[in-house]
Amino acid sequence: MASTYESFNLRTTPEKFYIEACDDGCEDVLAIDRVSTEMILTVRRDVPASADSRPISGLMGTIRLVAGMYLVVITKKKKVGDLLGHAVWKALEFDIISYKKTILHLTDNQMQDNKTFLSMINHVLHTDGFYFATDYDLTHTLQRLANTSPEFQEMSLLERADQRFVWNGHLLREFMTQPELHKFVFPVIHGFIALRSSCINGKVFEWSIISRRSCFRAGVRYYVRGIDTEGHAANYVETEQVVQFNSAKASYVQTRGSIPFFWSQRPNLKYKPKPQISKTVNHLDGFQRHFDSQIILYGRQVILNLINQKGSEKPLEMAFDKMVSSLGNGMIKYIAFDFHKECSRMRWHRLQILLDMVAEMQDDFGYFLVDADGKVLLNQDGMFRSNCMDCLDRTNVIQSLLARRSLQSQLRKMGVLHTGQLIEEQADFEKTYKNAWADNADACAKQYAGTGALKTDFTRTGKRTQWGLVMDGWNSMIRYYKNNFSDGFRQDSIDLFLGNYAVEESDSTAPLRDPKDWKFLTLPIIMVVAFSMCIICLLMAGDTWTETLAYVLFWGSSSVVTAGLILFNGLDFVDAPKLLQKEKLD
Repeated sequence: MASTYESFNLRTTPEKFYIEACDDGCEDVLAIDRVSTEMILTVRRDVPASADSRPISGLMGTIRLVAGMYLVVITKKKKVGDLLGHAVWKALEFDIISYKKTILHLTDNQMQDNKTFLSMINHVLHTDGFYFATDYDLTHTLQRLANTSPEFQEMSLLERADQRFVWNGHLLREFMTQPELHKFVFPVIHGFIALRSSCINGKVFEWSIISRRSCFRAGVRYYVRGIDTEGHAANYVETEQVVQFNSAKASYVQTRGSIPFFWSQRPNLKYKPKPQISKTVNHLDGFQRHFDSQIILYGRQVILNLINQKGSEKPLEMAFDKMVSSLGNGMIKYIAFDFHKECSRMRWHRLQILLDMVAEMQDDFGYFLVDADGKVLLNQDGMFRSNCMDCLDRTNVIQSLLARRSLQSQLRKMGVLHTGQLIEEQADFEKTYKNAWADNADACAKQYAGTGALKTDFTRTGKRTQWGLVMDGWNSMIRYYKNNFSDGFRQDSIDLFLGNYAVEESDSTAPLRDPKDWKFLTLPIIMVVAFSMCIICLLMAGDTWTETLAYVLFWGSSSVVTAGLILFNGLDFVDAPKLLQKEKLD
């Protein structure tokens, strides 16, 4: 079984970093030269006694910024639980340590750029949801791990990891070429993990959710939509539900991802920007690449498209349907379900319509099942790929219902549930189940949209509540602000962290300074002044009502006209990405 070291000490001298493996009986030390950046394997006796020492929880890797190379370490971790007997950890705190002892060689602009890049890396690291294990491969599903060769089993965690889900892959690029160093590093996934121990009918079993966010075409809500030329979809998440009882194991896998053709929905100050389908590219090439990959990895595909079938979302639904038909692949089935229309006026029971529609297909796909002796009894040979516009709120509701139906079958097969017993009747487990799936929704939503998920009151309680509607309104307002005024920075942070944008040392041309034209400051000031004057005229009436009315009309119309101009030029006022500006805004 591949594994890495579990605990470390970071020893620091002016010339080198020494990362000591603290596992029992281990003498290995990773030495990093702070001048040449060379990394070599050495032993503990070579570490100078004068070196400063501090415990660390792991290595995220290294990254080059304007001031030179930086070492990124995990300084605090929390145990989430045990998955199939292996400890799973959540990284909580990090430190970014410069190789260089001073940055006085930089110009003022370079110092400011370096400070901005550091804040970007910190922003990503403090987006909740980084998980790792030192003796288990979190990047693969149970079924993928069961269908591997002996050679695969002997590979290091870094070599064998599914690169789609290794969020510190760019930071570990220097380590990849030196196999002798692989025991010092591990792949870190981003997403959500819940590990629960539950009891039904006096039988204790372990139940888990693992959501793995793809680092390909990663980004934030409005700036990353659709797919890229390689077929990678935005906000792509593989969610695996795992259950273990008496050494028998089962898993059920679903995916979510943006509508897989070329479209965009750039923020422009409007509450809901109009989606735009690209008219200059061949959609079918990327579309086919996406589903070819899906079929190779997961087998037959059933697309559950949950977007509205009217209004601004209708063209996307029609284009999706048309492309599936044009592809003519018998391994792909398309189902459109207008979630908002069917569940309007709190009619959430109507979700059963969709579940009944796909029940036979879900039974046919099956799930992965291994008996207590390690013998594979069943394989999952098909999968539901769900999407809405963001692949967050509506998608998570449907995924939780499909996963519960699969879990019910698995628990009956394992002998935990009696024939005819329903999960919904097990009050304690039902509460655990719903809360874990709602937590999954919140985690995925915060990582992509910047706030917790909407509609989680239904996921947590099984019904829609008035308080839930109020919280949805609050989260929607926060999303509006973040999507328009802070998501450019968030997108740049992700692109820098994942290596989509590479910084050159002493780079003097970093595209971080974006001079705004006159409209950016002038129009908001005019609008605020005009609106303030309108209020003052209302509170301090003139000698006659006609005079007051004239002032109010003048200043009121001035503020309205200015607000209209700001909305008309909305693209100039939002916080847009700067590092990959051309690629992101095309």
